[in-house]
Amino acid sequence: MKIVIAGAGDVGLHLAKLLSNENHAITLIDENQEVLDNSNRQIDVFGIRGDSSSLEVLRQADIENTGLFLAVTTSEKNNLMSAILAKKMGAKQTIARVDNEEYLLDSQKELFKELGVDALISPRHLASIEIQRLLKENAVTDLFNFEDGKISVVGITLDENSDILDLTLQQIDEEHIKHRFRCIAILRNGETIIPRGTTKVRRNDHIYFLARQEKIKDIANMIGKAQRPIKNVMILGGKDLGFITTKLLQNDYNITVVEDCKDTCRGLVEDIHNALIIHADPSNVQILKEEGIEKMDAVIALTPNTEANIIACLVAENLGNLKTIALVDNTEYIHISQNIGVDTLINKKLIAANNIFRFVRRGNVKAIASLHGVDAEVIEFVIEANTEVTKKQIRDLTFPQQALIGGVIRGEESLVPTGNFQLKKDDKVIVFAKNEAIYDVENFFK
Repeated sequence: MKIVIAGAGDVGLHLAKLLSNENHAITLIDENQEVLDNSNRQIDVFGIRGDSSSLEVLRQADIENTGLFLAVTTSEKNNLMSAILAKKMGAKQTIARVDNEEYLLDSQKELFKELGVDALISPRHLASIEIQRLLKENAVTDLFNFEDGKISVVGITLDENSDILDLTLQQIDEEHIKHRFRCIAILRNGETIIPRGTTKVRRNDHIYFLARQEKIKDIANMIGKAQRPIKNVMILGGKDLGFITTKLLQNDYNITVVEDCKDTCRGLVEDIHNALIIHADPSNVQILKEEGIEKMDAVIALTPNTEANIIACLVAENLGNLKTIALVDNTEYIHISQNIGVDTLINKKLIAANNIFRFVRRGNVKAIASLHGVDAEVIEFVIEANTEVTKKQIRDLTFPQQALIGGVIRGEESLVPTGNFQLKKDDKVIVFAKNEAIYDVENFFK
């Protein structure tokens, strides 16, 4: 497929990297030649310097033969205009990055489709939803639901208090066979491991399990991280993501917002009606202590300063807070999340890029989730016909070595398949695949 990406910043570059292994013809448009040069040093793409809302620039990008146009610059107006023009000039599918929450309402979808924008993506809206999920399941660091929670992928870090340290996965399965969950990935010192029965789990391993939603509590108990109720939440930073997150959470938790800009505080007081707004420096540890950080069940650091967010969460951890979430701008920090001491590091741009990525998947893909710091994806495929995959047991399928089948949704049942399991038409199959195996896995389910 020919794909044109407007904006070679973190979102655009991450998307280009994800797509670079899959034989797509990728064109990057950006007004900054230095940014384009940096992209070319990392991946093989065709770069065009210019404004993506220019008709001439779009013609240079061969927009009339483009299968997918992604407008992900930092300018909302530019993204919308570019997507509209690209569609009118022949692009088959268009996606635009926006910030205005009003545009995301279901009632507006048809309006934007009529204009020529097939889908809208808001990085801060997606990040706020992720924060909400993580607070609900506070014993875990990552949570992704498939088919409305019939099967979930949860991430959790092993510490020295876990009873399963130094056990093999086979031993864990034998001890907890009634729970029916499966370890699908281990992140260890930055390396992604596809586990087998003989794999031993170690201290500080970040483990991803696939299980029915009602079994998440059992997984947390097994690992020694029982879930506790969250009532009091401190949000550091009231701009941008901080504002959206406060608005989303204010009716479910006792929210305290710490923000150092007086004008932003005034805006929060006007628009947020169920939270305590404090005008103070969220990077000042002494002030945070005075404002009651020790009494909080969760601390969410969402200021524009990555380092300040991490430090605030580390302070909160040392004071005994139950849950810490830090916004980081540098995508490289995501890979060290398991060792840094903060429960969860999130990056708005990566969340947006991973959400957009599902639009270019093939092979009957129904849903997709990218795990933080893991060089792999969890993909839900639908088996739409009685093909080769339905004619043999799983152990006899020539499935890619760098991938595994973690779960199956069959009707209303959620199943964890063993080697003698046989797939059927209409099954929804949850697959964990390292990046280099995704192309082969997609072909497997075509």
